[in-house]
Amino acid sequence: MVNRHVKAGNRVSTVLARQLGSQLLAFREAAGLNQSQAAKVLSAHTAKVAKMERGWVPFRDPDIVALCKLYGVEDEEVIEGLLGLAKLDRERRRAKGWWVSCAGGNLREYIAMEDAALGVRIWQLSLVPGLFQTPEYIRASVVAGISAEEMDRIEEVVDVRRRRQERLHSDRPLQVHAVIWEAALRQLMGGPQVMARQLNRLCELSELPHVRIQVLPFRTGGYPGMGGPFNILSFAEEGATDVVHMDGLHSTDWVEGVEDSTAYGDLFRHLCAISLSPYDSVRLIEDIGKEMSE
Repeated sequence: MVNRHVKAGNRVSTVLARQLGSQLLAFREAAGLNQSQAAKVLSAHTAKVAKMERGWVPFRDPDIVALCKLYGVEDEEVIEGLLGLAKLDRERRRAKGWWVSCAGGNLREYIAMEDAALGVRIWQLSLVPGLFQTPEYIRASVVAGISAEEMDRIEEVVDVRRRRQERLHSDRPLQVHAVIWEAALRQLMGGPQVMARQLNRLCELSELPHVRIQVLPFRTGGYPGMGGPFNILSFAEEGATDVVHMDGLHSTDWVEGVEDSTAYGDLFRHLCAISLSPYDSVRLIEDIGKEMSE
């Protein structure tokens, strides 16, 4: 199931709330109940249940417990997982992170999710992942992708990515596993010297215990995942399903369903299996970097 960031009036549909709402919807349907019956146990209007199932509102713990009882959900771990997911969503909605004032709506939601995540798995075809980019590389990639009227945004983009990168060196480091197609390493973004420094940065970051970098080499030939890059965000909270983020030219898509997010996880594992090992990947990155420096 692919969902875009949704707004309806003053209601905001968040990724985590949609995830929680879809689980409650599945429990209600499995119990053979309608929204009116669910609303009655909450002493509320049917519209409230509809909003909850669409992820338009934050969830109250008593409402979750009451609905689980009505739906016959008795597994304490499942209920605790739902409560944990609701707590995480409420925290994300209240968050006053640095990104609130310096990022657009879609990017704000992604950064908030990345800040809450335990880890991220990245598949990238044409660019070095943003978490690894040097300032010079960021500027070159931004210049290549925006119009002349937007040139004044370059330093803003640099600052946003730099601040995201601070998580790699924080007390709560983000666990990052990136698979990068060889083409992204050979693309002369900003010229040979900029690329040489960028590749050296990748080698340095690969030494961090929570960063794993693999390269999918040209010699692999055809491969799955040619349709486009994606990020898989994982969370520590019990019951929080992985979510997949895909950033397109005009929209941001989230894959939130358990079945679909699992399919992307399987795809990522396959990409890892056919890519070079982390050790051999660094050796290849070093060799390309030497070519750039000559």
